[in-house]
Amino acid sequence: MSAKGELTRRNIIEKSLQLFSVKGYFNTSISDILQATRLTKGGLYCHFKSKEEVWRAVYDDAVEIWRSVVFKDVRPIADPLERIERTIENVLLNYLGKETFDGGCFFVNMLVELSGQSDTMGRHILKGFVGFSKLFQSWLGEADSAGLLKKDLNFREIADFIIITLNGAATLYMSTRENGIPRQANDQLAFFIGQLRK
Repeated sequence: MSAKGELTRRNIIEKSLQLFSVKGYFNTSISDILQATRLTKGGLYCHFKSKEEVWRAVYDDAVEIWRSVVFKDVRPIADPLERIERTIENVLLNYLGKETFDGGCFFVNMLVELSGQSDTMGRHILKGFVGFSKLFQSWLGEADSAGLLKKDLNFREIADFIIITLNGAATLYMSTRENGIPRQANDQLAFFIGQLRK
């Protein structure tokens, strides 16, 4: 792809990410994308065959943005429980609290909108949440191997609880824009993680 073509593709993805994040997938029309990108239909369809294909590229881009915020300064942390705490803090205070995406949490918005409307797209988003839970489970297993955890903990239940709490906080924050919600959720989850230690 030429440099100009790559710039056009990036422009489509960036403008569509803003549109999908604020208006939702179904409320964003091809005309909205054309207006935002200043392209003709032919110019758009030269890069993407459909609105769903645009959405998939947007989703991949959103994941990369999310990862750059959520895992910042996380990997070098040796203590897996501290790694979990830092990741949670990054999600709540740096991703959600600093409104990385205009419409709030892109993934929660999309999951709520697309569930029951598009099984393939909804499952695609849900797979990301499951993967995030599995990462927490692996870090809990690492903590257990290092002798840091109380006995007989169910790692899957703990990881799923963290994901559910993060998504609940995201939903409440997006609907109220109360700045205290991410901080309160972070403090409560830090306390919860602390209770898992021996």
